Amino acid sequence: MLRRFPRTVLGVLLLINILGYIDRTMLLGFSPQITEDIDLNNTQFGFLSGAVWVFSYSIMVLVLGSMADRFSRTRIIAGGMLIWSICTVLSGLAQNFEQMAMARFMVAAGEAALVPSAMALIADLFDGRHRSTANGLFFMGIPIGVGLSYLLSGTVGAEFGWRHTFMGLGVVGIVIATCLWFAKDDGGGADAEHGEAFLPQMKAILAELRAQPALCFAIAGFVLIHLVYAQNSFVQLWLVRELGAQEATIAKQIGLLQIAFGCIGAVGGGIAADRLAKGSRLRLAAFPLLSLLICLPLMLLGRFADLGSPLLYIGLAASFFLPFSVYGSTLSLIQGSVPHSMRASIIGFTMMCLNVVAIALGTVLLGVSSDWLAAHQHANPLQTVLVASDLLVGLAILCFLLTVRAVARVRGLEPASA
Repeated sequence: MLRRFPRTVLGVLLLINILGYIDRTMLLGFSPQITEDIDLNNTQFGFLSGAVWVFSYSIMVLVLGSMADRFSRTRIIAGGMLIWSICTVLSGLAQNFEQMAMARFMVAAGEAALVPSAMALIADLFDGRHRSTANGLFFMGIPIGVGLSYLLSGTVGAEFGWRHTFMGLGVVGIVIATCLWFAKDDGGGADAEHGEAFLPQMKAILAELRAQPALCFAIAGFVLIHLVYAQNSFVQLWLVRELGAQEATIAKQIGLLQIAFGCIGAVGGGIAADRLAKGSRLRLAAFPLLSLLICLPLMLLGRFADLGSPLLYIGLAASFFLPFSVYGSTLSLIQGSVPHSMRASIIGFTMMCLNVVAIALGTVLLGVSSDWLAAHQHANPLQTVLVASDLLVGLAILCFLLTVRAVARVRGLEPASA
């Protein structure tokens, strides 16, 4: 049934992804009200927005990715959406830290169902010549969702309060999840292979990683690029504390840049990858190099620009563009490297690595490093750690060069699998 309406399915998945990122980010958008209303200190709020989320999501994305290779992807998404939407309602009812922590833990667990299942569906519905574009359109939901979460907190939230906004969003999610439950998923066709139980499936994934250096290098490069996400936690602090920007003004400018260049990166990167690669796995592997070589120099130049300089905003735009521009090509390459029965599982594994290494450990490393430099009287600690992390992102160039070399050696110019 789903194969008859691929664009409609993609549109629904995009809508769900937008709702998921609104839900995920609203905690930050309402941070002043929530911390005051339920009496949270900074450590508790940081735990809610960081450790709780990463721990829950990283475990469940592996489990639910494995399940998506065995069972109906639409029902796994629907079930996950139902869980996260109910727990969003419960977030709006939370009266203390413990209740909010449990609610957000389960929100993250539910949202872990979406990306692996959605990527597997997209891989079935779009062939190798159009898959990067479809992937890019799906991940456009991230910048749109993040931007809308702040917009909601400043409009609907200002009128009705954070609790009613959380509960309203949860009700919308429950309705959509209920409708999605009845969408028939044929699992990729009657002849498609299905994955194994969780532990055997994880062993199979590890076996693929050992057998395919190109797959390992591609995942490593993808994760390194996402150190940009860790940087984004400190960009506003850098601009305000070290460049003297006005907090409210720069927050709006950052938000607009994130939405605009995140969407351009996701969609434009996907379309460009499909048109340049034309189904070639070698060209898919090379495409992220193009984005890195364009964006990294601009990012580094922006770190040394003065407030108000066009170079500063060009550098910020490049940092928001870069990670989204490689979603389409890299995830198409990763999925095309494994059998049909592992498509969701390999995406789950990739997302687990991304969240643990780039977002959790990366954010902690940048924070600790900047505090150490500040304690030792360094003039611009945040600028220094941002430049250092840009150089770490640059290691992704080496990873993708090794990916290209490995793909060329093993598979030559064979087209990506359909």
